[in-house]
Amino acid sequence: MAEHYRKAQHREQHHPETVYKRSRDLSVDYNTDKRHRSSAEDRHRCALTLSTHRQQYERNFPVYKQPVEVGGFSLDSHRNFFNDYRQMRYYVQPRKSPNFNLRDGYNDRFVKRDDGVKEKLDHLLKWILANKDQIQSRNQTSSSSCVLGVDFVTWRGHLTKLLTTPYETQEGWLLAASRFKDTIYISEVETETARINREQRSERHEEMMYWGYKFEQYICADDVDGTPDPGGVVNTNEAFCTVVQTRLAEHKLLFSGEVDCRVKDPEAPPAPSCYVELKTSAEICTPKQRSNFHRYKLLKWWAQSFLPGVPQIVAGFRDHEGVVVSVETFQTSKISQLIKNEFNCWKPTVCMNFCSDFLSFVKSVVKEDDPRLVYLFAWDPHRDVTYTVHRDSQFNILPEWYVEEMK
Repeated sequence: MAEHYRKAQHREQHHPETVYKRSRDLSVDYNTDKRHRSSAEDRHRCALTLSTHRQQYERNFPVYKQPVEVGGFSLDSHRNFFNDYRQMRYYVQPRKSPNFNLRDGYNDRFVKRDDGVKEKLDHLLKWILANKDQIQSRNQTSSSSCVLGVDFVTWRGHLTKLLTTPYETQEGWLLAASRFKDTIYISEVETETARINREQRSERHEEMMYWGYKFEQYICADDVDGTPDPGGVVNTNEAFCTVVQTRLAEHKLLFSGEVDCRVKDPEAPPAPSCYVELKTSAEICTPKQRSNFHRYKLLKWWAQSFLPGVPQIVAGFRDHEGVVVSVETFQTSKISQLIKNEFNCWKPTVCMNFCSDFLSFVKSVVKEDDPRLVYLFAWDPHRDVTYTVHRDSQFNILPEWYVEEMK
């Protein structure tokens, strides 16, 4: 693991956007942080909105500490929470031309999670309660009011949306934030547009969503010595989630995200560096399709895997009928090099600086420590980020059982 990041530091001198920024000297790190902190706070202290113009975020890549896994949890076939790794799966490398039929089982071996049920942060909050002592001992802090020792608790998917915001032109978002015990919790709220799109999805769209889960079934085994069982049931209620800690600029983050599988090798580096992200995409037949793949799909793939420190993405490329015709592996740290020749393409530094500035903006706004108070941050493409304040509303994200237990 240490060797991996020594190599990353060497690459960083030549390609500063491809790896986590790490300070070589703690005193330099601390002093840089103080300057970073004051300038970020000054920028957002009195602001009522936050710009999403890309040009404003073309600064140096911010400090992003190597993510460390602090735990994980499982969700079973009925979405029940377990504070363990029982749902972990193991990657089995497929043939180069696997010929997987992703439509198989859609009509008769598919249990679909009800995506109309909004779970908010509940599963992550259950993990926090089950591991509160461990978190506190790990993050001992001089501030007695900050019981977790972190600035933000959220899902990886919400941070992914923030990273891609400067380049997003189609879908807006709503993020609810509440400060409790000096930690800010952030949870997504479904927009009206997203709700309509979800309720009006075509049958073709529904089936194509299934294809991604089916691809996982073809190349994942349930135990380290097992083999994939493509004849089984695909149940999208089941999940394994990693919980990681890291720091982006001055922001200490605790977040969780679903993990598809890990490598079988017992000598592999510790999590999250042993994890593998699995994806499907339409096969690329023309230069225009390759350009679009670089511009849009690789942006989201990179953001999703870079945040928790997942080093590789295995992609199945499928034809129009849902048959995987080829498989390719992408190293997360090298994706920004793949896209560098695309004209006016996305930049990792813009993504990370916007996310950091958004978190500074949230800190400057969410001042009152009250779990019943929700600050709702809203964004639509080509607009600034704005916010409204709500008390005891339908936007509440911290349930009573969590608040009482934490008190």
